[in-house]
Amino acid sequence: MRRLAPLVLLLIACDDGAPPPPPPPVDGGEVTLANGVRVVVADGTGAVSLFDGDRPLLATAPGASPTLRTFGERVSGNLGIWTFRRGAEELTAYDRFAAVSLAADAVEVRFARADDPETGEPRDGEAILRVAPGERPGTTAITLSATGPAQTSLALPIACDPAGSFHGFGEQYNATEQTGEAFDLIVSEQGIGRDPAGLREIVGDAHTTYFPMPYYLDARGFGVLARTDYRTHVDVCAADPDVAWIEVVSAEPLSLVLFEGPTPLDVIAQLGEEVGVPAPPPAWAWGAWVSSQGGRDAVLADVAELEAEGVDASAIWSQDWTGVRMNIGGGFGVQYRWNEDPTHYPDLTAMVADLHARDLRFLAYANPFIDPNLDDHFAAMRDGGMLVRDDAGEPYLVGALVTAGTPDFTSEATRDYVRGELREMIRDVGIDGWMADFGEWSPLDGVLSDGSDPRAYHNRFPVEWHRVNREAFDAERPDGDWVSIARSGWTGVQRYSMIHWIGDQEATWSEHDGLPTVVPAMVNLGLAGVPYATHDIAGYSGGPSTPELYRRWVELGAFTPIMRTHEGNRRDVNHHWNSDPETIAHFRRFVRIHDALAPDLARLSDEAQASSAPLVRHLLLEFPEDTTAWSIHDQYMLGDALLVAPVVTEGATEREVYLPAGARWFHVWTGDAYDGGQRVTVAAPIGSPPVFHRDADRDDLRAL
Repeated sequence: MRRLAPLVLLLIACDDGAPPPPPPPVDGGEVTLANGVRVVVADGTGAVSLFDGDRPLLATAPGASPTLRTFGERVSGNLGIWTFRRGAEELTAYDRFAAVSLAADAVEVRFARADDPETGEPRDGEAILRVAPGERPGTTAITLSATGPAQTSLALPIACDPAGSFHGFGEQYNATEQTGEAFDLIVSEQGIGRDPAGLREIVGDAHTTYFPMPYYLDARGFGVLARTDYRTHVDVCAADPDVAWIEVVSAEPLSLVLFEGPTPLDVIAQLGEEVGVPAPPPAWAWGAWVSSQGGRDAVLADVAELEAEGVDASAIWSQDWTGVRMNIGGGFGVQYRWNEDPTHYPDLTAMVADLHARDLRFLAYANPFIDPNLDDHFAAMRDGGMLVRDDAGEPYLVGALVTAGTPDFTSEATRDYVRGELREMIRDVGIDGWMADFGEWSPLDGVLSDGSDPRAYHNRFPVEWHRVNREAFDAERPDGDWVSIARSGWTGVQRYSMIHWIGDQEATWSEHDGLPTVVPAMVNLGLAGVPYATHDIAGYSGGPSTPELYRRWVELGAFTPIMRTHEGNRRDVNHHWNSDPETIAHFRRFVRIHDALAPDLARLSDEAQASSAPLVRHLLLEFPEDTTAWSIHDQYMLGDALLVAPVVTEGATEREVYLPAGARWFHVWTGDAYDGGQRVTVAAPIGSPPVFHRDADRDDLRAL
């Protein structure tokens, strides 16, 4: 370890009142922490570089300084999407390396503020960057704190290394590698359509998402997570190609955990230790789930047609079991409550029992909105103080598709009430699981019973919403015979939610929010430690869907862990599995292909429980040495062996596929073999989406 010379301040008399020269540069140094991470502090600048042996890990940017920011902020939002505009922003850069202490248990680097340029007087305040072994094996803790002006946010500059990458940041739909992008991470509605030409208040933007996460993975084999519930702004080498900023909008110190790898899959495992691993889906979940709505008679008619057509579904899910509500602008919505509609579904309990007798599970729908216009929950929760309040002490009503209250899960009474209602769905009706929708609307200026900051609680809300769902399932089905599919998320939701679906995609080919966005979203969920992903076949909003779109979406669904249809918002005009004989045959075949993958999915699920390894994997998780694979986000690995490259372009009958190096690839539908490390263009008519198997033929799938 290099020894540091003592810091000596040399005072020199200056003529004519000129400010004294700056102090001499401060020496850096090097030490190896108790966890084996080597910390190098650069002379003169205090830039910190971390290494695992000679393998580079995170490094701060030598050309930038830790920065405290003070600003006012104007917040506007509509339909669960927020815009933040800063005013009177003042930046306090801690741009003078002042001192460093090196020890195996922690490294502390101190930064001061440059002297006042007008008076030459020193200015108060310092920033301290502390690096220490993490709480768990394979991790390092990094903390930045600052004193000085009032703090609205604190930002750390990270070096943008051309040899590395910035993959992830939660469920992103545009790509997986985010270098060159700058955006906020806050739980939000995704937006409707997301076309930049649309209205901002409705469509959101490229990074509005139900499940953001202040986390990225460097494909070289390390990851970084900001431990916070506050909104986080990231500038990923956008304003400056050499600097990535991680800024947490909070008065608290900035706390990071570094996952050391050394492989990307190791990083996912270490992330899983931090955020948790969900309960595994039961065996029947690997079958097809078919959406059926319209009331008892319509559902039973659909079940009869599935049986007649030889479609072996494992579950029927009916989101309108609570009753029908027409959506704004047209389309079919549902009533926001946790009780069945006895007119729409008379004797639902008997219908569910009948489905169970046919070896079908019944899945439903639940969300956390409390509708004041229904007689089910609002009065009891209002009178019991169980709703988020406004400044006047009244229930805070948010303008979702209906005007509704939001549960205050900081109150144990609220948790007990909601958990009890959800338990009744399972116990009294026999429901086997549900879509746990929404979770993005907790107001940023609400009043909470425990005094929590509503800005942090906003991001924490989906974690608490899915936690109470999980508690209800565990209480009623301790054997694990249940499923839950969630939309919203933030750091830590992985411990409570089971399956995440990627939200309300448009029933279109749009690159902004249609079929092409499904693969990036699923892959990014996997990078965020979510093992089980799914999507609506064939989208939800927009449309109507067409026969070609529906069939292509079915092909993708067959090679997804959970194959699940949705009739969509415009279910009366959308295309469905039974719209014509050709689609019925297509759907039947791909359900059988999906069924044939059940043993693979079960094996991969076991792996996920042990290591958090996602079933839908970015190519870099399996081929980290192949840097060409790092930038690909329209293909994925299903587990460790199947490469899936879905057709997401209207009218396409062929597509280019990248086959990673280090393997031999067998085309599932032809049996042809290809060497890895090349791009190939293959025929891809409807019914033959490009799917390859690693190092072995899959003639069992071809036979189907």
